[in-house]
Amino acid sequence: MPGKHILIVDDEIGIRELLSEILQDEGYDIKLAENAEQARQWRNQTRPDLVLLDIWMPDCDGVSLLKEWANNGQLTMPVVMMSGHGTIETAVEATRIGAIDYLEKPIGLQKLLSTVSRAIKTGVGHGGSDLSLANLGKGNAIQELKRQLDLVQPLKTPILLLGEPGVGFESCARFLQHANTPFVAPEQIERALDAPADLLQQTTNGVLFLREIGRLGTRAQQGLLQVVAKLDKFNIRLVCATCRPLVELTQDRNFDAGLFATISVLQIPVPPLKAHREDVPELAHQILDRLVEEKKVPPRRFSVAALNALRNHDWPGNLEQLRNLVATLAMTSTSDEIGVNEVNRLLAPYAMQQTLGCGEALDLPLREARDIFERHYFEHHIKLENGNMSRVAEKVGLERTHLYRKLKQLGIRFSKRTTEES
Repeated sequence: MPGKHILIVDDEIGIRELLSEILQDEGYDIKLAENAEQARQWRNQTRPDLVLLDIWMPDCDGVSLLKEWANNGQLTMPVVMMSGHGTIETAVEATRIGAIDYLEKPIGLQKLLSTVSRAIKTGVGHGGSDLSLANLGKGNAIQELKRQLDLVQPLKTPILLLGEPGVGFESCARFLQHANTPFVAPEQIERALDAPADLLQQTTNGVLFLREIGRLGTRAQQGLLQVVAKLDKFNIRLVCATCRPLVELTQDRNFDAGLFATISVLQIPVPPLKAHREDVPELAHQILDRLVEEKKVPPRRFSVAALNALRNHDWPGNLEQLRNLVATLAMTSTSDEIGVNEVNRLLAPYAMQQTLGCGEALDLPLREARDIFERHYFEHHIKLENGNMSRVAEKVGLERTHLYRKLKQLGIRFSKRTTEES
């Protein structure tokens, strides 16, 4: 595939030069790295279309480098491992982390060319850009989630993922997938369950992920029961997810109690983004860097204040909301640096919704709902102006005497000293 970029990482100069000559003759653009440090530098500068990575290197072995890229969210390209001293165990470990194939030295010409061609066609590695568990974060909440998934990974028992919309259910399900095995996640679940035999055949030896099972109709539930009955026969790992509260689901008479009992033996909660806010700045960087890397937006960066604003938000839409907001900021920003004002402008509607109790105030009488909004509105501006009431009055468009009267009416306390500032 002419024009495709391949990074060859090997400490043996003879191997690097031989592979480079062969692949350049095929029209590939080749970059060379003799150790892990050079490979890191190349990866930080650009995203190659393929990496050929030697397992045994003096400064850092290839499996460790592969794991580092996966943990950093940089395993967004296919990686093929190479070794003359490899073992099956090493190959299995590498493919579990994210390598898509393995070449044993000495590498035959046809084997090399066919593997490279096939790998480049896949476009991404096992730890695909938006689907790697690393892209959920690295905070304590995510580390605990990873620990739980590690424990159940070898099991065949169905898993039920629980959490809010947008928390990253599919990334968790992908984490349970073995390399080079099917991962089936039908968009239209009810239609797919109308043909359980086809679904089983399609997912043989792989993972079947059902995004939301909480409101399946009776017919779809019957189809899922048929699937569950034959999971062992087809060697399928079933991973279901739901955003419905468990109490509500168990009390729903329209949901088959036997089916629920079967698919919920292993329950794993996926934390909302607000439970690991410390991850937000790094996640925002990852999302933005990927958009730039894929040439979807010009080079951009966040200001420190912008990142702080993102971190302090409650993220009711979780990771999906963060991804969409970062993409919008990257596409609409008029400068290289995305500032706090741009972030606050997009977050304002969500902040308003949170102020009103996420919609709860909409059920109140108009006067009570208005008081809730006005109280938050004035507290926000008083905080913004550090208690300088002259500036607050100017900002909100009220005469100072009227402003004081309004604050007393709403029960908002303010410092006498700051009210006398000019």
